[in-house]
Formats: sequence, structure tokens, C-alpha cells
Amino acid sequence: MRSGAAPLTAQDVKRYCQGHLAHYKIPRYVQLVDQFPMTVTGKVRKVEMRERAITLLGRVSPRSVSG
Repeated sequence: MRSGAAPLTAQDVKRYCQGHLAHYKIPRYVQLVDQFPMTVTGKVRKVEMRERAITLLGRVSPRSVSG
């Protein structure tokens, strides 16, 4: 972000998307993070991000469901 800019909010992201994306591409949920969890090789740890999202949304992980 630019210095002196107002902090970004989830609503700001959604509002921007509404003006630039088709309605079906607009995210239902937006979670802002200060830093992405990274691997030692510098890649984003997508599994950890997915687990965080599941926890925040209070949903059951597909991997934890036995069937």
C-alpha cells in the first residue's frame, strides 16, 4: 500500500470487484492478512490458508470427514 493511504477493508475489496468483475466472480468472503504463510522455498502455503479459511467459516474440512 502507498504510504498515507487509508487501510484496506474487506468491503473495499468487494466494492472494487463489483465494479470490475462479473457478478458470479465476486468473492463471498474476504479475509485480509498481514502476511501469507510461506514455505522455506518462498511459496504460499495454500493448505494452511485453506485450513484457516475453514476455521474462520466454521466449516468441516473435506479431509476430516470420513466416508
